[in-house]
Amino acid sequence: MRAPPARGNLPLMDRATAAQQIRDLCNTISTAGMKLHPLLPALDDEPTKSEIVKALYEITKNVEIVKKQVMRLEKRDDSSLL
Repeated sequence: MRAPPARGNLPLMDRATAAQQIRDLCNTISTAGMKLHPLLPALDDEPTKSEIVKALYEITKNVEIVKKQVMRLEKRDDSSLL
């Protein structure tokens, strides 16, 4: 497999390393979102809390899409080795 082309200051890495880093960052985003929920009651404003919950749901949904796409790519790579 060829090395990916250099992109600015970003270091070159293989697909497996990039996929793992993406998964790790997705987990960090998910954890941060979960830590936000207990803070919402202190805002004492239902419309604001409601909008934040909606936004957090969308973030969570999109993070799961990213994770699923990475997982599909890894499975596709594995099946091509057979």
